[in-house]
Amino acid sequence: QVQLVESGGGLVQPGGSLRLSCAASGDIFSIYAMNWYRQAPAKQREFVARITNGGTTNYADSVLGRFTISRTNAKNTVYLQMNSLKAEDTAVYYCNVRRTVGDLDYADWGQGTQVTVSS
Repeated sequence: QVQLVESGGGLVQPGGSLRLSCAASGDIFSIYAMNWYRQAPAKQREFVARITNGGTTNYADSVLGRFTISRTNAKNTVYLQMNSLKAEDTAVYYCNVRRTVGDLDYADWGQGTQVTVSS
């Protein structure tokens, strides 16, 4: 099992920046991808960004060019640098990791951190 703790959320004005962090502990050596998702009020949770073990990154179209995902070489912390924030980026942001143990695939989630973009 992997435990995830997010931090870095808060209130920011439109056009501002925030950096989210997610610290992983436990069976981190089984992780093959680290992701960020978000969920706005009354909306479904949606994918934001992914980084794989090989360093490949993917982004949702809505954040491409504004957000950057990165991680430490030890794979125990993943970051989400968010620039040029918009009101529509307001959501609870969740860290997620995917891992394999034998033939089984697992997903672990953090508790979420609130990001509010407002003037």
